[in-house]
Amino acid sequence: MIEFALAILVFLGAHVLPAATGLRGVLIERIGRRLYVAAYSLVSLATIAWVIVAAGKAPYIELWPPGAAAARVTFLAMIPASLLFAGAVLRPNPLSVSFRGGMTDRQSPGLLALTRHPILWAFFFWAAGHLVANGDVVSVVLFGALAVFSLMGMGRLEKRARQRLSAEDLEAAMAVTGGGLAARLRRAASLRTGLELCAGLLLYGVFLHVHEAVIGVDPLAAF
Repeated sequence: MIEFALAILVFLGAHVLPAATGLRGVLIERIGRRLYVAAYSLVSLATIAWVIVAAGKAPYIELWPPGAAAARVTFLAMIPASLLFAGAVLRPNPLSVSFRGGMTDRQSPGLLALTRHPILWAFFFWAAGHLVANGDVVSVVLFGALAVFSLMGMGRLEKRARQRLSAEDLEAAMAVTGGGLAARLRRAASLRTGLELCAGLLLYGVFLHVHEAVIGVDPLAAF
């Protein structure tokens, strides 16, 4: 359990301290943004791998028994998680987590018209759903930390974007989620968005299939 706690602290520290202490800016200035991002990604992968390995070694301490009701929460939470992830993974998003660089298309932003942080919300639903389903101390700490980290990251990334983007680019990025809900829904609606949501449903189907194959439980039995 000590190794698991240490791994969690190192994981959180690696993601919070560079920006909070100004180390991130210093390193980017010295080695360049591209090299910093590559190194940061390797550190992130290494720390999350350590967390997973340490979680597997930690003792199982049950807080509540897993059952159909808890599993139902996970299966429901994974629906928005899958849709949000698939709908944003190929969309440039200068305000949040993005797997593509550049500015968001203001004419056809997809799900980015509804939320500035779709991938972080996807991670939150994924983490929160698995926290409820497992019900042991390690899972609560692990998935609880990831859920809180996802929520905290939204404000942190927007603050970083304000420092990085020009005033014109920042205004354009913020305008994507501007206006009332009806206007945002109109901007989100497109053939591409529909295809992305279909991909999200396919991703959800893969999750259900893997869950049944690995755990040996039919997801539909929870309902």
